[in-house]
Amino acid sequence: MIHRHKIIVVLPAYNAGRTLENTYKEIPFDIVDDVILVDDFSTDNTSTLARELGIEHVIRHDGNKGYGANQKSCYRKALSLGADIIIMLHPDYQYTPKLIHSMAFLIANDVYPVVLGSRILGKGALKGGMPYYKYIANRFLTLVQNILMDQKLAEYHTGYRAFSKEVFEKINWKNNSDDFVFDNQMLAQICMADIEIAEITCPTKYFEEASSINFARSTTYGLGVLKTSIQYFLHRKLGVKSSLFKQ
Repeated sequence: MIHRHKIIVVLPAYNAGRTLENTYKEIPFDIVDDVILVDDFSTDNTSTLARELGIEHVIRHDGNKGYGANQKSCYRKALSLGADIIIMLHPDYQYTPKLIHSMAFLIANDVYPVVLGSRILGKGALKGGMPYYKYIANRFLTLVQNILMDQKLAEYHTGYRAFSKEVFEKINWKNNSDDFVFDNQMLAQICMADIEIAEITCPTKYFEEASSINFARSTTYGLGVLKTSIQYFLHRKLGVKSSLFKQ
């Protein structure tokens, strides 16, 4: 805990057996109270390994429901356990858990209610091995999103995020997509609710065992991101209402 704030780390997992242990061992348990892993019907030993590592709360979906559905299960469980601060961390070891302290303290001290670990601030992305085409796509999408949503974020596409529990009470996150665009929909809802967002520089590592989506899925994701940003613009600027932003 920090200042009596219960801190829970959630790990949305799919075939994370080769990277989970390294991720878990870096989690700072001097402040983290609980860890939740949701296994989206992996074909490897993710759930078994999670239990062997001592993760108390392991949930395994009875089918592959999607990245967004995985996060929904993570957040429902964390909130049911009384989390005050929820930190979403991909268990593929691309992002270091060593930043959990910084992210959690910003929220616990009422500085910001949302903190993103950004790969783009600084030179961490390319230095860490992000493929150049992914870097260009990330920068392009972020530029378009910032223009349409009138924001100044360095990145909308990180898998490392921290939230106060109040954020989940102010946005309609449960009705978001079950696919990868869930992340962007949630950020759009946060911006629509005028909730402030902090970003901290996050080093990243790209390697064979780290998770990645193929070109076709990346294209679908990119189109979903653009759609979300256009919905935001139309809803906020032109009064064309979208169900995405219903409270």
